[in-house]
Parts: sequence; C-alpha cells; structure tokens
Amino acid sequence: MSRYRPQTKPGAKYITPEGEQALKDELHQLWKVERPKVTQSVSDAAALGDRSENAEYIYGKKRLREIDRRVRYLSKRLEEITVVNTAPDDTSKIFFGAYVTLEDDTGQELRYRLVGPDEINPQKGYISIDSPMGKALLGKQVDAEFEINLAQGTNSYVVVDIDYENG
Repeated sequence: MSRYRPQTKPGAKYITPEGEQALKDELHQLWKVERPKVTQSVSDAAALGDRSENAEYIYGKKRLREIDRRVRYLSKRLEEITVVNTAPDDTSKIFFGAYVTLEDDTGQELRYRLVGPDEINPQKGYISIDSPMGKALLGKQVDAEFEINLAQGTNSYVVVDIDYENG
C-alpha cells in the first residue's frame, strides 16, 4: 500500500543567480561532505554487530535516506529551473527579481524582493512570486495602489520604488 500524495501545483521555475548558487552549494555540501561522513559512521556502526538494537546504525541509515532524498530533489530542481540574470526590458514595472518598496496604510515602508519558491527568506524580505503578495505585485508600477486579502484582513499598499539592482 502506498501513501497518497495529492498533486501540488508546480511553483515558478525561475531563480536568481544567487539562489542557483545556494542550491548548488547545498547539493555539494550534502553529496561531497555530509554523505561520506554519515556513510562511514553507518559502516562503523554496522561493524559492531547487532543492527536491530544499534541506535547509531538506525539513525545513520535514516539520515542517509534524508540526504539522498534531498540530493535527488536538488539535482532534479537544478535541471528544470531557469536562471534569470538580467533585468526586464521595462524596468518601470514589477517583474521577477525586482526589489520593491511599499508603503502600507499606516505609513510604514516595507521592502521585498520577488524571487522563486526555492529562495524564500522572510528575514531578507525575499518573497515568492507565487505568494499572494507576489502575485498582487506583478506588473505594478510606481504609485500603483492595491489591496491584498490576508488572513488578518485586507491591507492596502502603494508601490513607492522599483529597483532591479542589488538592494
């Protein structure tokens, strides 16, 4: 009997050069550094004898499965993504990779960057173009006003600045 996994809507296949490098670095770390260490510790634990009660062996095998699953995902994802490393022709509108400054209805300024789903980082202000905010921002220009319905209620925003350079 297999586990049913409902089909998920595929996310955007775009990524920034920095995001691609981060995925490549993670893949290298897992495959060339972490996996050999875990493989060696599993081998050492297996040499000790009874594997059924050997926690080091059991948890090592579990960690190997986790690493292999992530390596498969990263390898497949790196093959299918498109790296966007140039600004669009019309930089007066918001598209993938844009740094956007917004002002909410309280006058507070917020700064976001539209990135792919692999690069989401709330601390840096990186939001996915697939998110409700990302979808609402696409195609907007400076001084555009829009509302977005969130779980907390409806919020109003005004686009203050659009930039495609580093921050």
